[in-house]
Amino acid sequence: MNPTEEFKAEVADNIRRLSLDESIKRKSAEWLSDITTLRYAYNFQWMGRPIIQVPQDMVAIQELIWQIKPDLIIETGIAHGGSLILSASMLALIDYCEAVENGQLLDPKTPRRRVLGVDIDIRAHNRAAIEAHPMAHRIDMIQGSSIAPGIVAQVRKMSAGYERVMVILDSNHTHAHVLAELDAYAPLVSSGSYCVVFDTVIEDLPAGMYPDRPWDVGNSPKTAVREFLSRNRDFEVDEAIEAKLLITVAPGGYLRRR
Repeated sequence: MNPTEEFKAEVADNIRRLSLDESIKRKSAEWLSDITTLRYAYNFQWMGRPIIQVPQDMVAIQELIWQIKPDLIIETGIAHGGSLILSASMLALIDYCEAVENGQLLDPKTPRRRVLGVDIDIRAHNRAAIEAHPMAHRIDMIQGSSIAPGIVAQVRKMSAGYERVMVILDSNHTHAHVLAELDAYAPLVSSGSYCVVFDTVIEDLPAGMYPDRPWDVGNSPKTAVREFLSRNRDFEVDEAIEAKLLITVAPGGYLRRR
């Protein structure tokens, strides 16, 4: 076994041991619950835009993008745009690296890989900041409910012709909404790619943590994922991602398409 393979095997064994360590998993869950009330996820930015994610999930997303090398990333939920910028910047890096490897010149005005964001309310100041960002030329945005038939049809039309598609769901976190998003957008995910459902952690937190929101324990993204998987064998939970992160707002939400 060469040194590279030896290191990969060591990491795989480390992740396996973490997946079996109930004590460290319990401590991680307790810490995540404690910092959720302090809005810890609001503290971070990507290339100058607030991303509202914990750093562990930001790392996981960039790993998946580099691994899959998608042509299109569809995201529901835009907020301040940090997640769109993260996805777009990773796609730009992939295009650059492929161009260097193939001895080609890039045309920055017509990028092949793109990000499509959907949000029911793209606030004017956020839209302006996203459109002024250096990554804006890779980003398309649609305003409207992600589960409205017209919006779903528009996304499907814009997705046509892309070979490798990745989906990230992070909008309304109620069971019914997330399940409808899964039914609408999971079929667009290419084989071997991922549909990432954020905030499944709501189901694992104490009830009543979101008194001003319509979601709670029993009515969350995780309950939607469970129902979706119960009738859809094309996807499986990538448990290794959760095991290596320990801290994630998407436990059971990293869904890989077979």
